[in-house]
Amino acid sequence: MSASIPAEGQVLPSFALPAAIPSANGSGEKVLSNEDFKGSPWVLFVYPKDATSGCTIEVCEFREAFSQFEKLNVKLVGLSRDKVSAHHRFIANQNLPYPLLSDAEQTFLKQANLIKQATMYGKPVTKVLRTTFVMDADNRIVKTFENVTPLGHAREVLEFLSQSLK
Repeated sequence: MSASIPAEGQVLPSFALPAAIPSANGSGEKVLSNEDFKGSPWVLFVYPKDATSGCTIEVCEFREAFSQFEKLNVKLVGLSRDKVSAHHRFIANQNLPYPLLSDAEQTFLKQANLIKQATMYGKPVTKVLRTTFVMDADNRIVKTFENVTPLGHAREVLEFLSQSLK
């Protein structure tokens, strides 16, 4: 039996990961941890790879909905196993207003059971499970979205938040 992805009511595995942080003059770099998001609800969306078609759709939909997340006082952060340097380019190319965490060593991804061995074109590959966690102000998981379809996902998360934060 394989280990499961963190579920509602649980706390995410602790992390302290380098992040590309958007700023007025490009993007900076900082290590962010779970504790940096404590105190208000937040969303962590995990995606496989910068600049791929599905991931670009997902990050751009979150970009388009960013002001709505801000109105709900919900912080937004993405995470992939790309290096911070790739995140800087992705933020610049897609004009992203939120940070992207880099888990190049796959430390958090493995702790959260978001890595899966699979076969693609007859060859073994390591896949990242596209998953979104909605967290409360105490860093507890309020909702886990698994097997995410990029198109329409940001709206799905916003609808959930709009209902649950009433």
